[in-house]
Amino acid sequence: MNFLFTMPERRVLFGRGVFSRLKEEIERLGCSFPLAVTTPSKRSKEKIESVLAPLSYALFDGARMHVPEESVEEALAFAEGRPFDCLVAVGGGSPIGLAKALALRTGLPIIAVPTTYAGSEMTPIWGRTEGGVKTTGRDDKALPKVVLYDAELYASLPASIAGVSAMNALAHCVEALYAENANPVSDLFAEEGIRLITGNLTASLDGPNREEATEGVLRGAWMGGMVLAMTTMGLHHKLCHTLGGSFGLPHAETHAIVLPHVLAFNGEYAGTAMRKIARGFGTSSPKDAAGRAYDMLSGIGAKNALKDLGMRIEDLEKTADLATRNKYSNPRPFTAADLAPLLENAFWGRRPE
Repeated sequence: MNFLFTMPERRVLFGRGVFSRLKEEIERLGCSFPLAVTTPSKRSKEKIESVLAPLSYALFDGARMHVPEESVEEALAFAEGRPFDCLVAVGGGSPIGLAKALALRTGLPIIAVPTTYAGSEMTPIWGRTEGGVKTTGRDDKALPKVVLYDAELYASLPASIAGVSAMNALAHCVEALYAENANPVSDLFAEEGIRLITGNLTASLDGPNREEATEGVLRGAWMGGMVLAMTTMGLHHKLCHTLGGSFGLPHAETHAIVLPHVLAFNGEYAGTAMRKIARGFGTSSPKDAAGRAYDMLSGIGAKNALKDLGMRIEDLEKTADLATRNKYSNPRPFTAADLAPLLENAFWGRRPE
């Protein structure tokens, strides 16, 4: 076996109540004037204000899905002339993505406090949407220096968001297992991440052991973020970035719907990886993995069809064309024509066989 393994330096604090240590972590970086980035959510802003009150700080609440270039320019204009020395991102993939875009332009370090299972907080991967096209890349300046995982912040996360966000994290683990640059550590993290997410997701949404189950899903999502940083994602992520960046579909919901269909598409071409994926799902049959992923959608009360997210059937051909314009690794080779059945099944919400 030949592989390359690197582990960029970052600091992770995991546990209930660690959000209260945000001020301490800012000062540990030698900083004192953070620019906090979040969405217009009243809940997020109140939490930030309660923890950062002892510091001089400013709050920009204009983070938007898929990091449109306009929101980056708005944040830069907001920050102009102020002596900020770090960025604090609180929320899901939108504020963390915006903080990354700002870090690339300013060089400021990021402290991330995720409140969904996005996983972006563990990676140097950035994304930006301009002119209806989402572009992604990797840069160490986009990697947060500190990440605070506090399960208490997830207590009020609506089940409709938590479920699909966890399936987004699940997709990171799945694609890491058949990535061309997978390694023994990423394989261990990915398989365990699948097991933790699938084994705890339903209970984390409702039930007497919700707090413990939420911590299990959060650990799985952290592992998903780790393998997202270690490996290169394939067809699933390329399709979802196209559907989101070019057609405005919501990020987590799109990942949740597309995942079973990509699993079915790649299944026979990723034998070893599919056996590990199946084990994570709790089955000995790799052929069952796609169906189990699909059944999770109804189990968490999520939509199972792209048409229900606002996708138009006449845009499927353009999606396939955009998703095949650039070469990238995937266990099964394909052309735009090969993607037509996959996209059609995802559009109508058919259960993959």
